[in-house]
Amino acid sequence: MSSTSTTDRPPAPRRRPRRRGLWTTLAVLAALLVVAAFVGPRVYAALAADDAAAPLTTTAATAATTPTAASDDATLDGTWAIAPGGTAGYRVEEVLNGQDVTVTGRTDQVSGALTVTAGQLTAATVSVDLASVTTDSSQRDGQFRSSRIMDVEQHPTADLALTEPVPLGGLDVGSTLAVDLVGTLTLKGTTRDVTIPATVQRTAEDAVTVTGSLGLTWSDYGVQAPDLGFVSVQDTGTVEFSVSAVPA
Repeated sequence: MSSTSTTDRPPAPRRRPRRRGLWTTLAVLAALLVVAAFVGPRVYAALAADDAAAPLTTTAATAATTPTAASDDATLDGTWAIAPGGTAGYRVEEVLNGQDVTVTGRTDQVSGALTVTAGQLTAATVSVDLASVTTDSSQRDGQFRSSRIMDVEQHPTADLALTEPVPLGGLDVGSTLAVDLVGTLTLKGTTRDVTIPATVQRTAEDAVTVTGSLGLTWSDYGVQAPDLGFVSVQDTGTVEFSVSAVPA
């Protein structure tokens, strides 16, 4: 019998180096990271734009008018309490890797009272629970409540107080009045004079809705706008509210 010599066997195939495949994988990963760096913020900005709440405005069908003289039949006279279900919050512009994003924070934890005397709004207070203000991001909300920004443990509320009377005149049911609310805003322990453009809407015989917004500079109230390098918040923003009041 004959046998095949080991020297006659064909040589085993040599393994090709995998270095080329490794470099290809690394190149693909690098390309994906570049795409994510540029596309990611744009996608986030588009999604955040959809999540941003619309500005708080009056729902009146009639056009706002200017205040008139007090009516002899001052049916609004008396003390009114802020009813549950109101809304207050803020609106700021955030920049993420060069992409502009509108961020809105909202809460329904709003309380207060109004006093109407002889057809004039003579006293008003509105208090907002800042710890309950939320956005679409729990991380952002944690920063908002922190001592570096709002410090809600030491300053749990934002407070608005009227300091000048506002003529309401004879405000019929369904009518809306454009007014200026002159008063003070207290935020993070700092109180400043403000004038807030607003509307007063008589939604029912026993219900009034007050809606307003005020542009402000956060640093005026000792609030430091976050700047983490890749994301920053402008030092200016808007506070908004829309609350209904009923006879107390």
